[in-house]
Amino acid sequence: MNDAAPLRARPAEPAQQGGLIKLAVMAVGGQGGGVLTGWIERLARDHGFASQATSVAGVAQRTGATIYYIEMAPSEGGAPVFALAPAPGDVDILIASELMEAGRGIQRGFVTPDRTLLIGSTHRALVVTEKTVPGDGTADRDAVIVAAREAARDTVFLDMERLAKDAGSVISASLFGALAGTRALPFDDNAFEDAIRAGGRGVEASLQAFRKAVSAVRDGEDVVGETARIVADTGVQGPPDLVGEWEALMARVAALPASVRVMAEAGMRKVVDFQDTAYGGEYLDHLGDLTRLDDETHDWELTREAAKYLSNAMAYDDVIGVADKKTRAARLVRIAGEMAQSDGQLMRLTEYMHPRGEEIAGLLPWRIGSWIVRGPGRLRVLDRVVNRGRRVRTDRASGFVTLWMLAGLRRWRRGTLRHADEMAHVAAWLDLVRASVADDYDLAVEVVRARRLIKGYSDTHARGLSKYDRVLGALAMLKGRDDAADWLRRLREAALKDEDGEALDGALATIGSFA
Repeated sequence: MNDAAPLRARPAEPAQQGGLIKLAVMAVGGQGGGVLTGWIERLARDHGFASQATSVAGVAQRTGATIYYIEMAPSEGGAPVFALAPAPGDVDILIASELMEAGRGIQRGFVTPDRTLLIGSTHRALVVTEKTVPGDGTADRDAVIVAAREAARDTVFLDMERLAKDAGSVISASLFGALAGTRALPFDDNAFEDAIRAGGRGVEASLQAFRKAVSAVRDGEDVVGETARIVADTGVQGPPDLVGEWEALMARVAALPASVRVMAEAGMRKVVDFQDTAYGGEYLDHLGDLTRLDDETHDWELTREAAKYLSNAMAYDDVIGVADKKTRAARLVRIAGEMAQSDGQLMRLTEYMHPRGEEIAGLLPWRIGSWIVRGPGRLRVLDRVVNRGRRVRTDRASGFVTLWMLAGLRRWRRGTLRHADEMAHVAAWLDLVRASVADDYDLAVEVVRARRLIKGYSDTHARGLSKYDRVLGALAMLKGRDDAADWLRRLREAALKDEDGEALDGALATIGSFA
């Protein structure tokens, strides 16, 4: 889909208001909204316009969502009187640094079909309310774009964040380039570039991002951000014996039903990466058992769903896994790229960790760990010792080696209390699936999907496990009903709606009323 195409590159029409042009910039803290506003204001003043810029900052982290407002008019005819803030229905150009900021501008009435040119970035910076939903709380991206095209006179939607990163700059530069590309202001490209140069910092990278955005807008280039697809490399390298074990696992995957193979291969890769090839064999053993309970008439839906949720269950989050992820070379390279680290620059990297007593007990051999957990007093003592926030500098040898040694405990993971608990839980879950499939195939599939409720570690894991237990605790009331699978699905969806479980409470009460 080409989101740059709807632009007709028609300039704003300020003549009806004595040459007055009104722009609003909606940005999240840290995105350079102030820099962008400064460029626009300088651009106007350097070319004979009177201009005024104001801002209304949010109060959340990194100043939250801020509205910057700029008015400009030719200097002839005396000093104009400018407004301090945008008014609904009275904005010529609205620039949104993130997709939901465009939606917020529409909701506030700043975008009108007879007047407003809307320039927006399609990338997402998820807000707190989207992140805190236990399930998928992400707002509908396409709905915002559709609403924008209905609400605005003209629209330009590009992945400005990606354009900026490709140039080693920040989004303010690509937004400025998109504004220039529309020719909505009465200034040429050289004037825009002079405004960037006058800033004096990061000039070359900013100019590169600016030019990329100008070209993207005018060429109608499709640079709308898409979710990256990660394609695993099928080839492996390593000791011959381990390569042979891997190839044997791949042969077992190839023997599975065709509709199961893609998910099974992805799951098997995740499990092997988490532990080793023997653990991958255990994963395929479980899938093989479920395949014998499944059939082609259902297109192997049970096994296909199990391939996904079983891999997540077996590759659970623990302290060892967290330490492993934080010390991988690929992560360090990714962070350096995100920070635009150049040659000769040093980067400080601080990891924030807050382990509870339960996590540390889970690291111990299962006999010792279970002895600690069974004694409330012993667990409280351990928790008092370890339950405190820690900042670990992994750009230093001491911090990095500490986490690297924790990650090295992977070879002993199978003997830990946490692993014993997780495998017992997986076995009980699969037993419920087997007990359900003979009488109600659809219900068995929903039992498999209920595993989605369990994720993360520490408090997040405990909350998910509690909801899982409550959802599957309703099986006894639902079995034998024609709509049992549908009700279990509703319970799962209710559990994902809020952290406190109020929706789940209501759904369980409803079932209790007719059971």
